Amino acid sequence: MNTIRPPPAVLQTLGFAHYSLAWSPFHTQRLAVASAANYGLVGNGRLHCVSVVPNVPHPAGIPALNLDKQYDTQDGLYDVAWSEIHENQLATASGDGSIRLWDVMLNDLPIRVWQEHTREVFSVDWSNIEKSQFVSSSWEGTVKIWTPESPRSLTTLQAHHSCVYQALFSPHQPAVLATCSTDGTLKIFDVRAPSYAPSKFSNTFTAPLTSAALTIPASGTEVLTIDWNKYRPWLLASAGVDKAIKIWDCRMVKIGPEGSGEQQLGGICEGQLMGHEYAVRKIQWCPHRPDVLASASYDMTCRVWSTNSPPGASQLLYIHDPHTEFVVGCAWSIYEEGVLASCSWDSRVNVFRV
Repeated sequence: MNTIRPPPAVLQTLGFAHYSLAWSPFHTQRLAVASAANYGLVGNGRLHCVSVVPNVPHPAGIPALNLDKQYDTQDGLYDVAWSEIHENQLATASGDGSIRLWDVMLNDLPIRVWQEHTREVFSVDWSNIEKSQFVSSSWEGTVKIWTPESPRSLTTLQAHHSCVYQALFSPHQPAVLATCSTDGTLKIFDVRAPSYAPSKFSNTFTAPLTSAALTIPASGTEVLTIDWNKYRPWLLASAGVDKAIKIWDCRMVKIGPEGSGEQQLGGICEGQLMGHEYAVRKIQWCPHRPDVLASASYDMTCRVWSTNSPPGASQLLYIHDPHTEFVVGCAWSIYEEGVLASCSWDSRVNVFRV
């Protein structure tokens, strides 16, 4: 494990605990950060637009961070996702059940607001294949697929009968998405399947679709986060309250109970990464290497792991531990290999090189 820890570039936004951050797919130095006052329990939210300033070098060799713009909301923001078709637009997930579409060239109000979810929206994810669509998940148990041009959602899935912490489009299959939930399962949906096609006498807004193509009993406790591997189709990582990061090959399936209409994994995962002391809140596969994974945890650390270590070698590559509160978000730079950003309830955004 690398024990050299150069100090990160830091941006602090007093009064707002960070929940999520994302790098722009268009601009190499642009970040968005979703935040909430009072740790997201009550109060306002704020969207921060941050840039890495290359002409102001940091002592560690990493450029400084600059707060370019911020937008206030009436409720906390839990997640953010950049548009894959418009370089200046992004979507946010809010505690009041709303989803907002912002344009960073404008100074105040969102350009569109959707209010279909009835409880907190905890994640948004933009498809990098079907670039006109993004997906949201809510504590009410539903997942919704959207397009910016439509005033209503395109599809609603009754993904779980409990809180859905995250929903992600597959980076390999445009109609496939995965979800995780408080019930300890992962579910994979293929919205091309006939079971997802609404009839002409119904719509998914009033009658959500329910069947999952695959159900994985991933944990005996809540699964808080998932991510698809960018290089290996059907490889999915999960993590949550049990502190373990688990790697699943979703092709290894068996038929579930008779009449269930679902398939279930046989209970054997491809591997586990152990070391976090508290729940793992966020994981993300590296976009540049198929065997490297980053994680953020309530133990106040962000860690980097190898899933392809030689026998007897440590799978833990790096620990980033300057944060003084829960670390709940991490994101790899899309354009610069080895650069990772983390965000925490300590109101700090860190950008560092692994």
